Amino acid sequence: MSKLWGGRFTKDTNKLVEELTASIAFDQKIANEDIQGSLAHVQMLGERKIISEEEAKEISEGLLKVKEKLEKEELTYDVANEDIHMNIEKFLIDEIGPVGGKLHTGRSRNDQVATDMHLYLKNHTYQIIDLVEAVQSAIVSQAENNIDTLIPGYTHLQRAQPISFAHHLMAYFWMLERDKSRLIDSLDRLNWLPLGAGALAGTTFPIDRERVAELLGFDEVYPNSMDAVSDRDFILEFLSASSIMMTHISRLSEEMVIWSSQEFQFIELDDSFSTGSSIMPQKKNPDVPELLRAKTGRVYGSLTGLLTVLKGLPLAYNKDMQEDKEGMFDTVETVEGSLQLLAPMIETMEVKSENMYQAVSQDYSNATDIADYLVTKGLPFREAHEVIGKIVLYAIESGRYLLDLTLDEYKKFHELFEEDIYDVLAPENVVAARNSTGGTSQQQVKLQIEKAKKMLSKA
Repeated sequence: MSKLWGGRFTKDTNKLVEELTASIAFDQKIANEDIQGSLAHVQMLGERKIISEEEAKEISEGLLKVKEKLEKEELTYDVANEDIHMNIEKFLIDEIGPVGGKLHTGRSRNDQVATDMHLYLKNHTYQIIDLVEAVQSAIVSQAENNIDTLIPGYTHLQRAQPISFAHHLMAYFWMLERDKSRLIDSLDRLNWLPLGAGALAGTTFPIDRERVAELLGFDEVYPNSMDAVSDRDFILEFLSASSIMMTHISRLSEEMVIWSSQEFQFIELDDSFSTGSSIMPQKKNPDVPELLRAKTGRVYGSLTGLLTVLKGLPLAYNKDMQEDKEGMFDTVETVEGSLQLLAPMIETMEVKSENMYQAVSQDYSNATDIADYLVTKGLPFREAHEVIGKIVLYAIESGRYLLDLTLDEYKKFHELFEEDIYDVLAPENVVAARNSTGGTSQQQVKLQIEKAKKMLSKA
């Protein structure tokens, strides 16, 4: 078959140009969506009498045969046919003859490819939402088992205050909840149909775009044909939401790497999510979280790349926009793969609660509670802060922790100290005392876990 656009040309395309401009090497990933959009389009053409009902039926049956071969992986794509649209049309014509050429009536590859990508991203957005919820469920499960497990809370990677390990984990639940809400919100823009916009100006055929939208499950049609074929905001929005999500995944991965180190020994990853060393037999490497951390950069790169492609383009369609797909496909695969690994890795990790408790018992992270203790007895906080700073320095210089100091030693720094200071300083009480809404007390952690479980059950 000669090229669809070959009538105006007197020379064959240079082979290097053909390879440069062809997108079939990667856009075959939207073959199913291309057939899906074509089935709706041809049904509308038949209903509107733009082609005969017999022709519409024949084309539909031909497309279904092509779809069957696609599912059986029996299709062989040809770079000479440039892209998925022309390859599918070639397969169709091979099946049913020249009548297959009527499929393209009333549309352009410009609105066709935009429709395919809307369909592709919509399908995968729903899949990613489900995968996010699987990770959230894994977090909630581990959190429920570790409400009473204490761990040092950090700022600047310095021990700050003891917290519930469940509270720490649940922070990631709410990050992912925001990620999920961004994806759900993006569906409003994904549900706009470009098909029927033609190359840029619409079509002279009496098509029914609303009918095609109904058949394909779109809520709206683009009201402006130029915007329809040139809009890639929906991809940018997906890449942006994915970049933020991968930031959260990377931060959790970083903590898993730190927590599983010999220096921390707070968790141990399951053997099925770890690897060994070719030379050091004692090693158990956290390769999975390390790679999840690294793959974040791929997603950032896809977002930056597409922003750069689009920033200087005049309306409407330009060949530059062919560069919108590989980053989108790669991001979908990266995000889905990351989430698929993250859920079982969280579920199967061993929490070393004794090591965590030892850590919160051998530091000065309960110092703030001494200040609060003095404040409740009437001392201004700023004065209390200075007193506690001197006590901490004294304890460090004497090689002891705050619970090791005697009451007489405390009274040397202020007469307000009494025997009850030791109850205040116990790590369990330090955590339990933070009972403000959203705090780390066991009561507040239980409340947020119940809230999270209700949200997941509704989802």
